[in-house]
Amino acid sequence: MFTAQELFDLSQTEHVALFEGDAPAWQVLPLLKDYLESILEPACNASVSPLAVIGDCVFLGKGTVVESGACIEGPAIIGSNCQIRHGAYVRANVIIGDGCVVGNSSELKNSLLFNDCQVPHFNYVGDSILGHHAHLSAGVILSNLKSLPGNVMVEGLDTGLRKFGALIGDRAELGCNSVLNPGSIIGRDSVLYPNTSWRGVLPANHIVKTRAQQEVMERNSSAQ
Repeated sequence: MFTAQELFDLSQTEHVALFEGDAPAWQVLPLLKDYLESILEPACNASVSPLAVIGDCVFLGKGTVVESGACIEGPAIIGSNCQIRHGAYVRANVIIGDGCVVGNSSELKNSLLFNDCQVPHFNYVGDSILGHHAHLSAGVILSNLKSLPGNVMVEGLDTGLRKFGALIGDRAELGCNSVLNPGSIIGRDSVLYPNTSWRGVLPANHIVKTRAQQEVMERNSSAQ
């Protein structure tokens, strides 16, 4: 389940040319820089706050709103009817589809978002691909760099990438404060409960339930 066809509805991106054949979808990530250099024509068709910072190599689509305090470094393509909210940080080599939300204190770099993705609150998306209607709840982190030397591995397969965050399939839901280790793959329509630390491959239509054990005790008033 590593191919784009298995994870994503390719009709929900204008950049389907990046995805060729049956190659693992992560092979798109090192192509983003050259791809953007070859097609990007900077333009601003959006409503942009004068307190936002927009780099020279940025395309902003119609109906998109960029709020004050947002920084879009570029190169980047941001589609139509998106919300780039206060405090969002869009770094180099990012493609964002139509109808997406990038919210407060969320940071993106070297990533591709299909249409209608939501990255709305305190999220980090590094070297990752998010499918159509994928949703990251508050505080979700897609970690992209191993603590130890070497390339990121997926089920024993060397991806050839030192930095690789995650592939998040269409309509996947990641609960608040979940952390995905480098090289994670989440199948279509799958769900992670809040506070999940995930490593590896989750097939489509599965749920990861994380239930921390809690202890409730009566407070000892004499200790005050």
